[in-house]
Amino acid sequence: MIRTVVLDIGETLTRDDRYWADWLGSPRHTLSALVGAVVVDGRDNADALRLLRPGLDVTAEYAAREAAGRGEQLDESDLYEDVRPALAAVRAAGVRVVVAGNQSPKAGRLLRSLDLPADVVAVSGDWGVSKPAAAFFERVSEVSGAPATETLYVGDHPANDIHPARAAGLRTAHLRRGPWGHWWADDSEVRAAADWSIDSLHDLVGIVNA
Repeated sequence: MIRTVVLDIGETLTRDDRYWADWLGSPRHTLSALVGAVVVDGRDNADALRLLRPGLDVTAEYAAREAAGRGEQLDESDLYEDVRPALAAVRAAGVRVVVAGNQSPKAGRLLRSLDLPADVVAVSGDWGVSKPAAAFFERVSEVSGAPATETLYVGDHPANDIHPARAAGLRTAHLRRGPWGHWWADDSEVRAAADWSIDSLHDLVGIVNA
């Protein structure tokens, strides 16, 4: 029985394909290709920015982008189409919905302003700890309101979502979405670590109603 569904944010609820390419003066397809390259190589997505501009200080560049008025933005167009109907259906089934991912405090505020059908929206920037740290998933368990065995964590990234959530005793669903989700979807270790492998957030409705 699943009493709480907890969802990652980037490439689970929201698309991560805005802003950086334009800010760095790169064609968007070039940055997309570099993201694909670092995914295949098992590296962090920020390495794609460093390939585009060697020696880039991502934190400093983020601050410069914010200062220039071209920082983080988030609106309805950034959400995947299944987010609102799927989350609403999960809640209608009597299941608690929590959003928890690696995002800045500003991104958290922007996400809350969208008034998603969720009971809690939490981000690593507010918690002071980020995935894949065990302490992040301890916080997830605290806001879940249900035992770990009755809490389902949904995400696209094996190393940040599936493996650490499983290590924390949570149930897991790996989502085939975004670069990491597609690349690792059929990997045998990821399949073994995930209780469910899903192609859409709509698949969650069948899981919680089972």
